[in-house]
Amino acid sequence: MSASSFFANRAVVIATMHHKEQAIAPPIEAALCVTTQVPDNFDTDRLGTFTRDIQRPADQLATARLKAEAALALTGESIAIASEGSFGPHPQVPFAACDRELVLLLDTRHQLEIVGEALSTQTNFQGQTIRSVQAALDFAKAVGFPEHGLVVMSSEMSEGSPTDSSGGASRGGPSGRSSPSSAIAKGITTEARLVEAVTLALERSPNRQAHIETDMRALYNPTRMQVIGEATAALVQNIEQLCPECGYPGFAIAQRYPGLPCGLCQAATLLTLSVVHKCKHCHFQQIRQFPDGSQFADPTYCPCCNP
Repeated sequence: MSASSFFANRAVVIATMHHKEQAIAPPIEAALCVTTQVPDNFDTDRLGTFTRDIQRPADQLATARLKAEAALALTGESIAIASEGSFGPHPQVPFAACDRELVLLLDTRHQLEIVGEALSTQTNFQGQTIRSVQAALDFAKAVGFPEHGLVVMSSEMSEGSPTDSSGGASRGGPSGRSSPSSAIAKGITTEARLVEAVTLALERSPNRQAHIETDMRALYNPTRMQVIGEATAALVQNIEQLCPECGYPGFAIAQRYPGLPCGLCQAATLLTLSVVHKCKHCHFQQIRQFPDGSQFADPTYCPCCNP
């Protein structure tokens, strides 16, 4: 039995309003022999926004699950895929920002939940306090504008971290754009709109400051869309791994153990020494050493050789 036999000829609902189906649908349709659909009037805004005006209700995985469940409730289908992103410092690369993307498949017919993940330093995730239109234009040039959208708000509203937020929509209509006159101007992709939004934010600020940041919603951030595609590829790979005990798909890594020895001094590093694969259907587990194909770590990653 193949993984696709569990899903073939079924409809998969992609729980998004930010065009994530562009990255998710093609590999899912090809691998699982399914059709995909995006529900009409599906609002992910209520589950959190990157701009922090609506907080995410739970952690990254739980929020993705809530999106999938909401999409199933809306459509009456039995399979949904939802994704959730988070941005912040890389856990192993100092001073580097990273994008952590989760793509979750929820199948209520077979009681399956399978997740793919991608962790990438390929992100333009940045924000800055500005005091002039020229500073905003300089920031825009550095982050890939206008291909990548921008957000402008008052400096007072920027308090708090977007790291813990999901990619919710703005309140600015179906396109996800908000008016430059709004308290938070999102989906900015032209210089004219950028100048207008920054000018208004500076005029409204008691200290003549504004905050500008990258719009991390997928439809305004092609770099993020690419990482969502990578997480989808990881999801497909996990789906295609069948449990050796019961034959169900999703025999994926459930836990990683660090400690891969340094190739020079043999000291333990933070790199993965072994992993535990687990079946969520029958709970069978299997331990595998050296999952990355190497028995030793490069001394670059050794806390003794490269403190």
